Amino acid sequence: MILLILSLLILVTITQGIGLNYGLLGDNLPPPDQVVTLLKSKNIQKIRLFDPNPIVLNALGNSGIETVVGVPNQDLPELAGDYNFATQWVATNVIPYIPAVKFRYIAAGNEVIPGPLAQYVFDAMNHLDIALKKENINIPVTIVIHTAVIGPSFPPSNGVFSEVALSAMRLIIPFLVTNQYPLLYNPYPYFAYAGDPEHVPVSYALGNATGSEVVHDGDLQYNSLFDAMIDTIYAAAEKVGGEALRIVVAETGWPSARNGDKTTIPIAQAYVNNVIDRVNSQSGTPRKPGIPLEAYIYSIFNENQKPAGVEQNFGLFYPDMSPVYSVKLPV
Repeated sequence: MILLILSLLILVTITQGIGLNYGLLGDNLPPPDQVVTLLKSKNIQKIRLFDPNPIVLNALGNSGIETVVGVPNQDLPELAGDYNFATQWVATNVIPYIPAVKFRYIAAGNEVIPGPLAQYVFDAMNHLDIALKKENINIPVTIVIHTAVIGPSFPPSNGVFSEVALSAMRLIIPFLVTNQYPLLYNPYPYFAYAGDPEHVPVSYALGNATGSEVVHDGDLQYNSLFDAMIDTIYAAAEKVGGEALRIVVAETGWPSARNGDKTTIPIAQAYVNNVIDRVNSQSGTPRKPGIPLEAYIYSIFNENQKPAGVEQNFGLFYPDMSPVYSVKLPV
């Protein structure tokens, strides 16, 4: 009986590490209630939404699926400049759905650092956090970054925030650490490989490098660009007071079509399953072996209103809900 209980606890821990991104940029996608049924049939316990879509949030009610909700980028200036707008945002987009919807994180913007909206992120996060706490709502407030925040990045221990991102990240990292909130990050080894296949071996991009393709960083070894990208962010964060920071992978994936032999179904399948294996191993990264990973695969569906090309081919499922390829989702 003890062994059975331990096995169940291990299964729950593993299952909870993987989530999916739920994008809505398609004119042929199934209705949200059918999507929720699909997710439950696959035992997916976490998803990420890019905005607080009320139809989707209503469909998620009482499903038990934990939900990361994004604040639209265009809301950041008003959230930063007007605390009353933050209280109204919470009143409109959070309170009506509690407790039916299990909010995991609220992400104040997506990939806006560096850029003209970066100056608003910290104040927007702070106002949202205060507004939530005033209502006795305990939801971590965070931000989603991408690799553009990084300057030097090789080897991973040399990672530092770029000059154009540093002023924003110097405020955000201590805020997250003080509140014990994670930083959300979108690593995409595919784009590094597709942009420079001569210097980024496909095995390293997929996460199964061997021999001379393994990257050495002092005593640490990397057979996976996925791990290296995460640890580069860890190294940069540590340089601005983020030693205790936890990173969550908000998006990662590999397109299955539209860029020749770099985007075949077997290659996309290999990458996604390698990420799932990394998360399920609970082994963390070489730099942070004691911190289990949490990752959200991009995305549930191929979305035909994304930009033409690879962007339309990141889905695990076609819009008719049939699988693009088999992945190691918990069932």
